[in-house]
Amino acid sequence: MRVITRLFFTLICATMLCFTSCKDAPKSIEQPEITFSKEGELTLYKAITDTVITKLDIELAKTDFEIQTGLMYRQKMKDNQAMLFVFNEIRERNFYMKNTRFPLDLIFLDHNKTVVSFQENAQPLNESSLPSHALAQFVLEVNAGLAEKWRLEVGDKMDYFEYKIVN
Repeated sequence: MRVITRLFFTLICATMLCFTSCKDAPKSIEQPEITFSKEGELTLYKAITDTVITKLDIELAKTDFEIQTGLMYRQKMKDNQAMLFVFNEIRERNFYMKNTRFPLDLIFLDHNKTVVSFQENAQPLNESSLPSHALAQFVLEVNAGLAEKWRLEVGDKMDYFEYKIVN
């Protein structure tokens, strides 16, 4: 009985090896690079002086899929680029860095497009919650360190416009 069991096990292993060792099978699946798609422009303003802090090219996240995916799986983003999440309602927000491969600053803005809070230097691939701690309708993701470089403060403002696609 022991010999039959070994023979049966050997036969199963050999069969599995035949099916899994096809020489045309890919060694690994490569994910295509996701590139930035400019869908609008955004300007940040100092609240007190109404002076321009910076202007950015933006990619918009408005659909459920775009919001869930965000900047996941991307390798980098230029300092003049950002992703703007646009929500239909204002409420407290929680983000995380799952599958996001570079550090970010998250800037939370209310329905008046006023900065209400930040999460600075969010670490890549970290799944810890990054809460807004305030009601927010927009979230702007930029490269880590830019909020500090711009001396962005709660109360500063943003305005943006998106490009309309004409068929």
